Formats: sequence, structure tokens, C-alpha cells
Amino acid sequence: MFATFLIGLREGLEAALVAGILVAYLRQLGRKDAVWRMLAGVALAIVLALGLGAILTFGAYGLSFQAQEILGGTLSLLAVAMVTWMIFWMRRAGRTMKNTLESGVDRALENGTVWALIAIGFVSVAREGLETTLLLWSMVQSFGRTPLSLTGAVIGLVTAAIVGWFIARGAVRLNLAKFFTWTGGFLVIVAAGVLAYALHDLQEAGVIPGPPPAAIDGVTVVGWAAFPFGWAFDVSAVIPPTSTVAALLQAVVGFTPQMSWIQVIAWALYIVIVGFMFWRGVRRPQRSTPATSPSQQGVPA
Repeated sequence: MFATFLIGLREGLEAALVAGILVAYLRQLGRKDAVWRMLAGVALAIVLALGLGAILTFGAYGLSFQAQEILGGTLSLLAVAMVTWMIFWMRRAGRTMKNTLESGVDRALENGTVWALIAIGFVSVAREGLETTLLLWSMVQSFGRTPLSLTGAVIGLVTAAIVGWFIARGAVRLNLAKFFTWTGGFLVIVAAGVLAYALHDLQEAGVIPGPPPAAIDGVTVVGWAAFPFGWAFDVSAVIPPTSTVAALLQAVVGFTPQMSWIQVIAWALYIVIVGFMFWRGVRRPQRSTPATSPSQQGVPA
């Protein structure tokens, strides 16, 4: 629940900030008549994200086990790719996001068409919505579709909407640079866990080599003797897969009591490579930027 809450909060706040910036700018221009058009685009983006979630959730029931595993693994890989791109995009574009959105509104108002403003709202929120849907769906799948996972995501999204509304109204000042830095680092760890789970699905489907589905001659080979396609470790006897500790470790760092070598290697490589690139990008602006821009401290009303 805690992991999906943080994902819902982080990803939902991105969409809420975008919508808040657009609404605040239209009001600043005295174009309250155009707000509903932009919000119509936001609503369409939300419907698209919910529709995708429904299709993924209920559409998979009609597939065979192998097809479900292939679908789950492929979509989880797509979620990892989107999250990785978003982490670095938000770090670069976060400082100029407000100006970029306002420029898009200016162009839409110059065109004078309803569809232009609807498109601005839709495109600005749809990206975050689709990314959030894929990431949460992958995490809920890995947690076994527990109700608490969905509850955490809903609470996070509702909290993000409330915080975004207060920011747009000028009632809350949020240091966006620090917020996206800390949550971006958390997303690196989450994405590594989703990557490991994606490979687990693809191994079960037989798309990539993986451990045998059952022990051979009553003995399960674990450790270096099973390298590179067998089990790296199996601590199920110490940490039961259904225990609270296992759930917490899986939610925070993507750990499961039994993991294959391919999962472990992919998890470690992702943490090292993406984590290093993210940390280097975080440290570089601190040395080269003498002062923090206003847009980094919060979104003015």
C-alpha cells in the first residue's frame, strides 16, 4: 500500500501540477471562459488512463497463462522505459515546464478553436496518466492484485489532486526541485523492481531462459551452480513469500524471496547505471547553477 501510495502521489502530482499551471494561467489572462475547454481535455486524458487500466485488468482474463505472462512482462518493460524517460525528462524540463505550458496556451488562444485548448489539456496530462497506469498495473500484478495495493494508489492520486489544487490556488508552496529529486531517486529503485518482475514473467512464459518450474530429482539448484539461468537465491524458508516482511521488501526495493540470476543481474545493473546517471545529473546543476529559479520553488497562482 505504501509503495503504490507514493507512486500515485508522485505521478498524480505531476499531472495535477500541469493542470494547475494551465488553469492558473488562463485565470491570470482573464479567460475563465476557456478553463472548461482545457479541463475537458484533462478529463479525456483521465478517461483514457482509466480505460487502459480496465482493458489491462479485465482483458487479460481471456488469455492463456503464457499469453498473460508475455503481456505482463512486455507491459512492465514498457512501464520501466517510460518511467526511466520521465525521470530524466522531468529533471531537465522541470525548470521550464511552466513557461512551456503557458506558451502552448498562448498559441491555442491565438488559434481561437475549442479543440486547440482541449488538445493542450489532453496531451499535457495523458502522458502522465498512461505512465501512471502502466506502472501501477505492473506493481499491482507483482503484489498479487491485493486490494491494499489499489487502495494505496487511489489515496495517493486523491492526495496529489488536493495538493495540486492548493498549489494552483497559491495556498501551498512546494519545492518542486527537491520533491522531484527525492521521488525520482525512489522511482529508480521501483523501476528496477518492476524490471526484475517483468523478466520473471517472461521467464515463466518461456520467452527468455529461466529456472525450471519444479525441482529436478527433488533438488532445486540454487546459487553459483545455477548461474546464469537458474535461481540466484531462495530464502523462502526464512522470509515466507506471503509475509509482511516480504511484501515490504518487494514494495520498496523489488526483492522477492526467490529470484533468478537474470532478475538479480538486471536489477543490479539498472540500479548502478540509471542510479549513477540520475545522481550525476542531480549533482551537476548544484555546482553550475548559482541560484534557484522561482519556478523550482513552487507554482505561483
